Amino acid sequence: MSRLTDLIAQAKKRDPQLGADLDREFKVLSSRLPFGLNFERHRPEAVELPLRPIRKGDKVRALPPRGEIKSGDQRLWQVKAIHKATQMADLELLGVDESERQSVSLNDLVVVAEFRDLIHPGLVSGGTVMRGGDKPFHTVINGENYHVLKALTYTHRGNVDAIYIDPPYNTGAKDWKYNNDYVEKDDLYRHSKWLAMMERRLQVARELLNPEDSVLIVTIDEKEYLRLGLLLEQTFPEGTIQMVSTVINRKGSARAGGFSRVDEYIFFVRFGSAEVIPTNIDVIGLGAGITKERLPDIWNQLMRRGTDSLREDSPNLFYPIFVDPKSKAIVEIGDALPLGAPRSSILPRRGIDTVWPIRTNGAEGRWSVGPEGLRERLENGYVKVGNKSPSNGLWTINYLISKDIKRLNNGEILSNGRDKNGAHILSYADMKNRIRTPKTIWNLGSHDATEHGKTFLTNFLGGRKFPFPKSLYAVEDALRFFIRDKPSAVVLDFFSGSGTTAHAVMRLNKQDGGHRQCISVTNNEVGADEQKALRKRGLRPGDKEWEKWGICDYITKPRVQAAITGKKPNGELIRGDYKFTDEFPMVDGFDENAEFFTLTYETDKSVGHNLAYTRIAPLLWLRAGARGKRIDKLPAEGWAVADAYGLLAEVDKATPFVKALTKAKGARLAFIVTDDERRFQSVAKRLPKGVEPVRLYESYLTNFSFTNGD
Repeated sequence: MSRLTDLIAQAKKRDPQLGADLDREFKVLSSRLPFGLNFERHRPEAVELPLRPIRKGDKVRALPPRGEIKSGDQRLWQVKAIHKATQMADLELLGVDESERQSVSLNDLVVVAEFRDLIHPGLVSGGTVMRGGDKPFHTVINGENYHVLKALTYTHRGNVDAIYIDPPYNTGAKDWKYNNDYVEKDDLYRHSKWLAMMERRLQVARELLNPEDSVLIVTIDEKEYLRLGLLLEQTFPEGTIQMVSTVINRKGSARAGGFSRVDEYIFFVRFGSAEVIPTNIDVIGLGAGITKERLPDIWNQLMRRGTDSLREDSPNLFYPIFVDPKSKAIVEIGDALPLGAPRSSILPRRGIDTVWPIRTNGAEGRWSVGPEGLRERLENGYVKVGNKSPSNGLWTINYLISKDIKRLNNGEILSNGRDKNGAHILSYADMKNRIRTPKTIWNLGSHDATEHGKTFLTNFLGGRKFPFPKSLYAVEDALRFFIRDKPSAVVLDFFSGSGTTAHAVMRLNKQDGGHRQCISVTNNEVGADEQKALRKRGLRPGDKEWEKWGICDYITKPRVQAAITGKKPNGELIRGDYKFTDEFPMVDGFDENAEFFTLTYETDKSVGHNLAYTRIAPLLWLRAGARGKRIDKLPAEGWAVADAYGLLAEVDKATPFVKALTKAKGARLAFIVTDDERRFQSVAKRLPKGVEPVRLYESYLTNFSFTNGD
């Protein structure tokens, strides 16, 4: 190892970039686990940015001629010079020993960003839809999700309550790309490519989740669920992981020579104090027509069963209970018998049975509650005598566990008076709305991905199709188990596809008047078949006619807009009703706000010199909660205050700025533009209580350098 370290140090002196790359790969290899999930990280992912203007120093690819179906030259070139008069660029090939140069038209080049590159993101608005008054905005961001996740480290680090993602399942059916190439079924490295893709994104997502109380929800099928489980364990060692099997297609999907699949899997990773919230949803599908008689008995046996059920396991829980056999009444509860003292030391009573926790094999067991606790339960009617076994003469003692006492107090279980011995006569209050802890098997008709996913979306968008959308109600239920009691939760989906998660969050808000907001991230990738047809027409990514068929512009944005307005993209009213938890016409829409953005890539110089503010402005607004007005331009007065934050562009104008912030009750952030730390601190001390100072652009530049590991 020391020899390798020396060689890497020598390489750094000769070629700093090569040395850094070797050092990075060496650290990955040396940190590999002796057991667990090991996989190749491959060369860093790269993404083409057809909408990004080409600048000197950029990495680019040369595009194939228009009308060419093949992807063309995949090598990376660096732009050495740009000639504005001729619209040509001088290029030098990267990653080769001998220099190779060429000049290419700017129109035939596309910028490429590698995922190890430092980025400085911005956002450009692509429209809004507003029906929600002062509610925060849902946001849809068109961009490479890895880079958008990095952008969100500046706006939402540690503040996301729930992440729901439905990543590509790696079926080999051209459902995702790695470095601009579809990962085919016969690719020997398709599993490690998928793992590398997922790991990079999950590591950034980890920075966004609230470590005190949040959840990560990931859906998957049989192709990668084993590897995903191990990856989640390694990436989130502090998380509590459970996997749910959920039926999404009762008709089944054929597997050659195998069982027909009806289900897929959902991983839930809980952080901090996050817990599953019991609801009235019968996820296991016992049926709405279940009768009270078929439900489990409310009373539980007092004698401990299973592990730690012997007398010596808990000596303080071995004591006598005295029962009148004629009336089946408990006349007294004795004290615990010291370990080693025989039962015969307790004298028998005339006409009274002495009941001990004796197991069917004759061994001495123990009760589940101590004598004092049982006396209290007896007084409150939570204990009763069951039947006496004719085979061994042992009595059964029943009691109410603490959970069921709470259910009795909140009305889920009803008391129909008391029996002659004072015990409550209990029954379930309502079969349909009975609160229960969800099971790890889900079998609900509302989760059918065909009827409430594919068919639903086709009708909703006027015939537009999207492959394998999730059931709206399945996503809604998965989120409800964790954010039902968080009316202001922030939800993120960075594989948002058709926008189901945002739609589900809107439904949850309608049900309880919440102000939850969803951040949906997707690219504008065009489907494989559509790409061929468009290329034959001489179109390329970046062309207006190409981009309008992309996922974000053709599916995600129109769906979110249609959900809010109740109108299809063509203006027709949406027919049909929402079902299940709450039923109402889809045409009613939702009282929500949404804004649509496209990710941009800025230079550090333009940011530092205050030249990229209009693209940075949406990030400041998002960081302040994505609500109210936004300060889109540098204010002529040198300062401005919006609903949720303020901007001080000239520190000499601090006095009127602080006065305005004091009057703005909802403002919680103050962005102060200065290179002088002392002047920043001077202004920060004057801010109203509860307003957090943020220094621009130092906080922005430092955040992305830190996130990139620089």
